[in-house]
Amino acid sequence: MLLKYIIRFAIIFIFLFLIDLYSFKGIRLITSNLQLLARLIIYYSYWFITLLIFLGIVLISLNFSNYRTPDFYRKAFLLFGFIILVTVPKLVFVIFHLTDDIVYVSKLLITKLFNSAPPTNETTNVISRGKFITQIGIVAAAVPFVSILWGMVKGRFDYRVKNVKLSFNNLPESFNGLRILQISDFHIGSFTGKQNEVKHIVDLINKQACDFIFFTGDMVNNFAAETNEFIDILGKFQAKKGKFSILGNHDYGDYVPWKTQEEKQQNLNTLIDIHKKIGFDILLNENRTITINGQQIFIIGIENWGLPPFPQHGDLKKAMNGIDDNKFKILLSHDPSHWDAQVLNNTNIDLTLSGHTHGMQFGIEIGNFKWSPVKWKYPRWAGLYSVNNQYLYVNRGIGYIGFPGRVGILPEITVIELQSV
Repeated sequence: MLLKYIIRFAIIFIFLFLIDLYSFKGIRLITSNLQLLARLIIYYSYWFITLLIFLGIVLISLNFSNYRTPDFYRKAFLLFGFIILVTVPKLVFVIFHLTDDIVYVSKLLITKLFNSAPPTNETTNVISRGKFITQIGIVAAAVPFVSILWGMVKGRFDYRVKNVKLSFNNLPESFNGLRILQISDFHIGSFTGKQNEVKHIVDLINKQACDFIFFTGDMVNNFAAETNEFIDILGKFQAKKGKFSILGNHDYGDYVPWKTQEEKQQNLNTLIDIHKKIGFDILLNENRTITINGQQIFIIGIENWGLPPFPQHGDLKKAMNGIDDNKFKILLSHDPSHWDAQVLNNTNIDLTLSGHTHGMQFGIEIGNFKWSPVKWKYPRWAGLYSVNNQYLYVNRGIGYIGFPGRVGILPEITVIELQSV
């Protein structure tokens, strides 16, 4: 597995270097009229930033043996964020500069094919207009730069409480007005050193004063030890009637090398114990009966079930064992693709709560309009979906992983009020 990561870093290194070379060509074009000192300052600053990124990649690669420590991931995510911050604007700039080159090359080809006269002042003016396209690229590149910077500094901590009301014909009257709070994808290791931030999240959740808290997976990035500095804080989640949780794909430790299978299993066992320690009833292909005034609903929780390459530990049939099929049912299932694969057309589960996608931590959301590239992988990627009388809600996640930021798709706390009709 170590070789796999080294190869990945090498590919990233080469890709970034090629982007830098072509982008620098455009920088030289639009600064050609500046004084020598100004050009040198721009050129050296450009390559100094590039050198810092490459040095960071080398240092992370050399220190990969420390991959088990939260500090390693904190530094790796910070480096990745910096790479995104610098590279995405360069890509935008490159697109414009490429257009400039296409105009220039097309002009030369036309001249060759039709045996035109040597370039005249008119031709020179055409090329100048092409250069202007590259200059526009600099302005266009500023948009993603500012957006990504905001997402890293503010966006990842801009928690939004989304309130949803859902009505059901078969919801018992005793549960009318029941308020459930869903959070998902904490990725607590990404908050290393930010205890006050986690405390703020817990306080915001408790402020909602809901009957139940449902956590729908990915407590950690990979290791149970990521929770160590947050145990006391996470233990302060408050719900009037109960707290339930499930596992997500990251909780199994599938994305890091382990010395033995036993070590990996011990990590999972420890994480399960932590769920219990902080007061959650973790459902591992199980169900629970909730009774109010003699009336009942069922809470079903399965282990992670995802489309390949994600693991399929979930067993819905086992989880529903013993359930009265006529009763109202809520399913906690981390991956929303499970809803289409096994829940719809196969069960009469009324409400499914999922997470997993994070909305890719990048997209556009204005009013009822939302878009993210993640939709090409997950058609149901954020918010509420319904087919006939069955509902799916996909939480956008409270934390972050990889890219240490959120652009457009902000961290979410969902409050769902159930109504009987």
